[in-house]
Formats: sequence, C-alpha cells, structure tokens
Amino acid sequence: MKFFIKKIYILLFLIVLSLFQTKIFATESKIQYTSENISSYFSGIVSSNQNHSNRAFKHLKKIDSLKNKHSKFNIEFIRTLVVLKKFNRAFTFSRKIWNENELFFEADLLLGLDYFIKKDFKSAERHFERLNEISRYNLFFSNFVGNVLLAWNEASQGNEVESLKYMNKVPKTYNHLMKIQNSFLQCYFDTNKTENLFQNLIDNEDYNFSRYNFFLTNYLISKNKPMEARKIIDGARKKYNSNLLLKQTEEYLLQNKSYEIENFFNCQNEKNNLAEFFYILANLYSREKDYQMSNFYLRISLFLNEDFLTNKTLLAEDLFYQNQKDTSKDIYNSLKLIGPTYSWYASKNIASILISEKGTDYAIKKIEDDFNLIKKPNFQHYYEMANFYKDNEYYKESIKYYTLSLNNIKKNHSLVAKILDRRGTSYERIDDWKSAEKDLLESLKIIPDQARVLNYLAYTWIDRGINLDKGLEMLKRAAQLRKNDGYIIDSLGWAYFAKKDFIEAEKYLQQAVELLPGDPTINDHYADCLWMQKKNIQARYFWKYVLTLDSANKEQKDIISKKILFGIDKKL
Repeated sequence: MKFFIKKIYILLFLIVLSLFQTKIFATESKIQYTSENISSYFSGIVSSNQNHSNRAFKHLKKIDSLKNKHSKFNIEFIRTLVVLKKFNRAFTFSRKIWNENELFFEADLLLGLDYFIKKDFKSAERHFERLNEISRYNLFFSNFVGNVLLAWNEASQGNEVESLKYMNKVPKTYNHLMKIQNSFLQCYFDTNKTENLFQNLIDNEDYNFSRYNFFLTNYLISKNKPMEARKIIDGARKKYNSNLLLKQTEEYLLQNKSYEIENFFNCQNEKNNLAEFFYILANLYSREKDYQMSNFYLRISLFLNEDFLTNKTLLAEDLFYQNQKDTSKDIYNSLKLIGPTYSWYASKNIASILISEKGTDYAIKKIEDDFNLIKKPNFQHYYEMANFYKDNEYYKESIKYYTLSLNNIKKNHSLVAKILDRRGTSYERIDDWKSAEKDLLESLKIIPDQARVLNYLAYTWIDRGINLDKGLEMLKRAAQLRKNDGYIIDSLGWAYFAKKDFIEAEKYLQQAVELLPGDPTINDHYADCLWMQKKNIQARYFWKYVLTLDSANKEQKDIISKKILFGIDKKL
C-alpha cells in the first residue's frame, strides 16, 4: 500500500513538473518557478489532500507568487486558510486574486460573506450572483448556494418578498433543503407561519428532520411559550432517543436553563441563519466522507455563529476520520463544557480514540473514571457503558451494566427489547446459553419481528443441533423481513443443511455467497453443501478460495485445509 501511494505522489510530481516546464526557463519566471517553489507547491497540495492543514499552509504560503498563475493553488490555499480559521487572511487573499472575467467559487463565496458581514449588501449581491453562474459547472450546487445566499442578503435588508423570490428559484431537487430555509426566513421575519412550518418539518417522514425539533423549541422559548416548548422536546425525545442536541435541550429545560437554548441560536440573527445553512452543507459532505470539504463549510458555519457549540461534534468526528486524533480529542474535551450530556458523549469518543493509542485496558480505565463522575447515572448511561464494554469484548462487565440499565428503565420503554437482545448475546459469548436464550426470547416476545434477533437465536439453535424446525421457521420469517441480507439467507440455508435437505440448502447458500462473496464462513457453508451432494471439485474450489481471504482466521484455515485434503469427515 505504501508503495502504491508513493507511486501516486511521484506521478503527481511529474504532472506538476509538466505544468511548469514550458515556463521554467523564461526570464520572467526564473524566481517563481524554482525547484524549491515546485517542491513547496507539490508538498502543499499533497498535505492538503492528506488533511494536514497546518503543514499545507506552511508549504503554500511560501509560494504566494503563484496566486496569479494557478487556480489549483488558489483553491487549496483558500480552503486551507478557512480550515485553519484564518478568515481575515482568506478574505484578503480572495480580494487579491479575484478577477471579474474569471469564475472562482471559493473567492466569490468568501468575498460575498465578507461584504455581507460588513452589511455592504450591494457588493455581497454581486458576488453571490456569480455563484449561480459558477455552479452551472457543479451539478451539486446548481442554482442552490447562490440563490440561498441571495435570499438571506435580501432578508437582511428587510426585503421579505425579494428574499422569498430568490428562495423559490432554488431547483426542486433541493426541495427539502428549501423547506428548511423557508422556515428560518419566516422565523427571521417573525411571521405567523413560523411555528407551522417547523412543525411540518418535524412531522415529515420522508427525511430525518429530528434536528429541527430544537429550532422549534428555541422559537417557542423566544415567544415565552415554555409549556409548548417542553411538549415538543418530550415528543422528540421519545422518537429520537439518541439525538444529543435534543437530549441536551431536554436537560436545559429540566434545569430551568432555557437561556442556554437561546444562547445557541437566534433566528432573528441573519448570521446565525447562514451558519445553519453552512452546517447543512458540511453535513452533506461528511455523509459522503468528503471530510476536507465538510471541514471547510463547518469552519464557515462556526465563524458565523461561534456560540452553537454543539455543532463542533461534527468537526470532532470529521477530524477523527481524517486521522487527526489529537485535535479531535481537544475538541471533544471542549464539548464537556456544554453540559453532562455532551461530557459523557465526549468521554466515550475520547476512550474510543485511546484504544488505538494506549490500548483497550487504558481506555476502559479512563472511561470508568469518567463514568464514576456522573452524579446520578440513568438507564441510558448504564446502557451506553455496557455497549462500550461489549464492543471491546468485556462481556461480563457489559452484562452487569445491561442489568443495571434494565433495573432503572420503565418496563414499557422502547429500548427494553434492545437491551435484552444485547445482554443475551453477551451471555452467549461467555457460554451461558441458558441466560442468553431467556433474554433473546424475552426480546422477541416484546418485539416479534426483529430480523437480527430471530437470526441470532435460530442460527445458534441450529448450530447446537436443537429446535431445528422452530429455528427454520424463525429464519424464514427473518428472510422475509430482510430479503437481501446475506447473513440471514446463509443461516436459512444452513438450517436446511442441518435438516439434510441439501438441495434447498444449496439454493440459499449460493444466494448468500453472491450477496457476500468475501465472507469466509458463508463460502465454507456453501462448499460443505456442495460436498454433501458429491460436487467435490466445486466444493474444493470454494474451500481454496477461503484460504485466500484475509478475513478468514487461522483456525478456519486449518480446518478448511483438512477439508481440501480429506473432504467432510466426521472425525474433523
């Protein structure tokens, strides 16, 4: 892998050289195109692509003279400045390179924002209008970003009708995003449509608009409607149990700290509204795993509204995926100041980072210390602590905390079935099958159509040679619930295999292999089935294939090596 990456860098270097070679000997370019500048340019681009922003800035700032010659340099330099929060320098640099006859998205975006902040709305409009022209070459932003920014530019001048006209120009492709912006516009102008528009958003089942329960709560608090606000957040917490922002909002309401909710966001502040728009863009890029662009828009969002501290969770996550773990930990630590909800969330994520840095035992000790600081742990704290233990194969400890969670939760809570399922699978991992079976059956009694639980229980029965008929029926049901789940289809095929119906077994096991061709266990099952039908050549082919899979462990490979030599023998 390292050799492959090195080859890519060499290729990039040759491309960069080819860009310069036609001018490298020209009199006016003797200083600009030195080998040192070429090296700095190359190193800056590579550092930027590897998400090392400080290193990229160090290299790129050495070759400021390239700004009038190379658009790639300009793009990377502006993005690097923004990610490093050097906004004044980014504004200045954008002003230097801006050219009316050239289209440059980042420059016009930043200059438009700079004028917008300074309330020079005419100049801001000129740059925002250019974004629509530029975005014709970018289908993702076609007539989207420009029109949204133009709408807010008009709104900031009190022009409600004009702002809505621009918002209506946003293509229907972005209909759900336009609904969000319309809600904020109505809130900004304090119209009687505001509450209904936010309510329509959170009632929409086509998209996950859970975040906007916070904004409706925030709006109701600003209107001195605390009871209505509490009703919204109570309903949202039942529906979105794990949403951090809603959890923290509920906590503030319980502590009569509604002012903390208002401190995060004010829809009558145009910069706050724009900040939320850029947060949405950052989220879109993060979902596509383009963390570099996510950070770019997120830094703009935080620049426009530095008080919405909870938004830094996305930044911490992005930086973690970019392997900038120290910076990620710093941000997680800063989140602890928000309140207990975010403090515990940060502790869990810091512990996850520490696993790779200092080992599982150290990370477990750290999270245990943080857990003990919680004054009144509730069922969710116990449940999340149990999950951390389970995910790191501390099964006995996980069982203890799942039990504490069950002891502190309401019997009709929607999470009970899931806790029983997870405790049951932990029992199975320590070979306490009696307890495991009891929990899994109880989980299914509460919610019968849990495909994964049906699969886990039935497959374990079949693997143990018990309850074959009941297990087969359960797996048929699981396969109906999840028609293209390779693991469930493999279990169904294996159930037929256990009942010695090899023809039916082959049908499902072949389908499972097609769905999950890289899974060693599924390929082994399929090969076993082929062997039992005297299709020995085909069986050995699949067994040999398993030996090539990195995901197959040593024990699997040892057993399969014997099968290749001797076939399926009861002595094996």
